Amino acid sequence: MKSAELGQVRITGGYWKQRCDVNRDITLNTEYIQLRDTGRLHTFRQTWKEGDPFEPHQFWDSDIAKWIEAVSYSIIHNPDKDLESKVDEIVDEMETAQWDDGYLNSYYSVKDKSARWTNLLIDHELYCAGHLMEAAIAYFQATGKDKMLNILCRYADHINSVFGPEAGKLRGYPGHQEIELALVKLYKVTGNEKYLRLSEFFVTERGRQPHYYDAELERNPGIKRYDRQKGSKLKYADVQAHLPVTEQDTIEGHSVRALYFLSGVADVAELTGRADLIAACERLYDNMTQRRMYITGGIGDTADIERFTYDYNLPNETAYAETCAAIASVFFCHRMLNITRDGKYGDTMELTLHNGIMSGISLDGTKFFYANPLAVDAKAVDEETIGINIRHMGYKRHEWFGCACCPPNLARLLSSLEMYFYSHDCNAIYVNLYGDSEFSLDGITLSQKTNYPWSEKIEITVGCETSFDKSIALRIPGWCRKLGVKVNGMTVSPEFKKGYAYINSIWNDGDIIELILEMPVEKMQAHPYARHNTGKLALKRGPIVYCLEEEDNGKHLNTLFIKPTDHFNVTYDADFLGGCAYLTGQAFKISDEGFERTLYAPYAPEYIPVPIKAIPYAMWTNRTPGDMSVWLNALK
Repeated sequence: MKSAELGQVRITGGYWKQRCDVNRDITLNTEYIQLRDTGRLHTFRQTWKEGDPFEPHQFWDSDIAKWIEAVSYSIIHNPDKDLESKVDEIVDEMETAQWDDGYLNSYYSVKDKSARWTNLLIDHELYCAGHLMEAAIAYFQATGKDKMLNILCRYADHINSVFGPEAGKLRGYPGHQEIELALVKLYKVTGNEKYLRLSEFFVTERGRQPHYYDAELERNPGIKRYDRQKGSKLKYADVQAHLPVTEQDTIEGHSVRALYFLSGVADVAELTGRADLIAACERLYDNMTQRRMYITGGIGDTADIERFTYDYNLPNETAYAETCAAIASVFFCHRMLNITRDGKYGDTMELTLHNGIMSGISLDGTKFFYANPLAVDAKAVDEETIGINIRHMGYKRHEWFGCACCPPNLARLLSSLEMYFYSHDCNAIYVNLYGDSEFSLDGITLSQKTNYPWSEKIEITVGCETSFDKSIALRIPGWCRKLGVKVNGMTVSPEFKKGYAYINSIWNDGDIIELILEMPVEKMQAHPYARHNTGKLALKRGPIVYCLEEEDNGKHLNTLFIKPTDHFNVTYDADFLGGCAYLTGQAFKISDEGFERTLYAPYAPEYIPVPIKAIPYAMWTNRTPGDMSVWLNALK
């Protein structure tokens, strides 16, 4: 399958258009101001000197790059000369900052020119290079301007002269992966095969013996080998370099690095036909989704190195579930969806988009979460009470972060969201995601009309200049227990294969497909080994995971119990939280009577019926910040 390209899809209405419009109209400019006011924006001017404010950091270039990429995708459908001129100014400064040999990194250019390429494990040179490449490609595709692309091709040529298996080159690879997928993109745009080969080298060399990071430390014994969290030593498994990827059975380490890496592995596998790399991707995906992923699609369960720990360890209040990690998961799943035509990857992509990612940004597009917990006791994490760093365990979104990877990452994802909706090959057009949208390809148009994810009904109208006989394949989500498919009002029986319903027909202009995906409210339980949720239930409807907030249900949400058999009502309110479906029903609150003067008492619980209201998890803390919980106690 081939993804829809930039410009082939328009998101035309509904939930996703609302979020994408806010991203375009509010978030892009909000982030520009933050990049400017924190000293990042003009870091390529190379004017900083010791003692000046806004000391550059190793990953600042990536913050700028992701913002440029977001702008690039946005202006394809929504030209904006002001934003474009802002990008052009930055690109001019990049050109001036580039070294004669092609090297380009604002941090090393002002901090320590002699130290470049000496500490790949900790520093972010190759990571930043990858993001700059992605931004250059997106800007070229959006505008036709090739200045930034030429700058980054020179940088890629320099990197290729430094790294590789050939004699005289370093056999190193990035401590923070990203360049692998970027080099593949660069190959696709330029046709220069050396970029693909360099990406394949980075992918397959990682974790081999003798270990490159050991040799690097021997050459430079004084280099830093600790993460920015004091006392937390970075292990090779934390950066997925403990074994070659083809020998890994469990997904390990820093979750963003892991999923960026697997995205690059999938890209290389697709273009080189490496079945062993595809098998590794499938194996690690299964481990992640079956044992190490939150019900929201969030990944990475601890703030320590922002990483995966071990199977079934999914704490709620201390869940890290970094927004960037969820975004990287979507990148990986999208690639695997196209490679395998297996709808399970689309299921994970949809779950993560609707829950684990959109929780990371406020409805007004100005505030962000870095970590996305699944339960919050506001008093326990109040920074004024006990001083916990609420970047890790917060209940209030922030305008910006010292490590600001997530806000521009959200912006570039939302600006490019249209590319995830449809795929195609010579035999079929695939509908991967549902929402008001229009896809055009070779004289064929598919137009979706729906209030999904709040409504069960999706209508797709076919437009064509001449009749055609491609299959139209509709992804049937794994959560859907009952569905109906009609074409022009007549029930049809599609061919079901790997999560898609293939409708085979000779299509004419004006044909209408109607898909009904029934969405009852379900009470979900976790695997019995996931100890933090033993005896608990979560509410889910279609792709949407729900939570309870203090605003609607009061404090001490841990005292609420729900019955697996109880019914919940669904109400769509266009004026509530920007328009969403919320749930109402009954719970039972355990009484605190008799505990006025004691902490413990003989077991004799009294359960009091109380009404409860659940809202989409992605929309929590857009009102009065307070307690929140996804999982509730089960009462039989």
